[in-house]
Amino acid sequence: TEEFLKKELSLAKPYRGLGFSSSSQWDLMGTAMVTPDYVRLTPDLQSRQGAVWSRVPLFLRDWELKVHFKIHGVGKKNFNGDGLAIWLTKDRMQNGPVFGNMNQFTGLGVFVDTYPNADRLHDRSYPYVSVMLGNGTLSYDHDRDGRPTELGGCSALVRNAVHDTFLLVRYSGNRLRLMVNVDGQQDWKDCADVAGLRLPTGYFLGASSATGDLSDNHDIVSLKLYQLTVQRSVTIPRVDNINLFQVEVQDEGTSGLQLFFSLLVSVLGLGVLAVVGAVVYGRWKQNRRKRFY
Repeated sequence: TEEFLKKELSLAKPYRGLGFSSSSQWDLMGTAMVTPDYVRLTPDLQSRQGAVWSRVPLFLRDWELKVHFKIHGVGKKNFNGDGLAIWLTKDRMQNGPVFGNMNQFTGLGVFVDTYPNADRLHDRSYPYVSVMLGNGTLSYDHDRDGRPTELGGCSALVRNAVHDTFLLVRYSGNRLRLMVNVDGQQDWKDCADVAGLRLPTGYFLGASSATGDLSDNHDIVSLKLYQLTVQRSVTIPRVDNINLFQVEVQDEGTSGLQLFFSLLVSVLGLGVLAVVGAVVYGRWKQNRRKRFY
């Protein structure tokens, strides 16, 4: 597999003209603001929503998205929120309750949830990274942290991390892999692996965040989209027996009409021969008589 950075689908420093210039490939929304080192989706304040969305749709068949982000704040453990989301969806620039984006979306959502709303369940630790596929009718259940529609996920210590934190979303051959790197070891940890997943082309990349009664700073350092060139094996049918393509023409036999005409031609031929023979014989007989006079 080879990778090629697609600059028109990537967001990285320096963020020249981001959200304000007609030449920019990205739009800002809500409380999102640009700094020299990151795009801050939401500040560490209550009830904020912000997002950044690509203007260019994604038409690649195989791709990989590497997300460099940072979530940090002064809140104590379990008193921070709500998190951020990475999107590849049909609709863009829509406010809503799902980490700052619309519910019942169509496309892919990757969620970094920093607050456990379903606190009665203690089977996972937070922050928690998960993936969901929306068809336009499925709803993300925020009160249950999206468990009913989750396709896979893992815990990841991404909040107030000492090291840089990354997500990697790879889609190739109708298979989606989600990986995280949060410990500074340059070692990717598998988070979710979903096979048989068909994502339409022409959707938009985005990142959004929301705060409620609890808050954090949610920053995007970069979104880098790579085109994957995948070596695919192609099975070519072999023809070991060329006789399979030979066509045998079978004798259909002689029809009655053909037999009649054959006999007619034969009779006429014999008649002509008989007439010619009689004429020749008559002339020969006359010539013989003349010899005796």
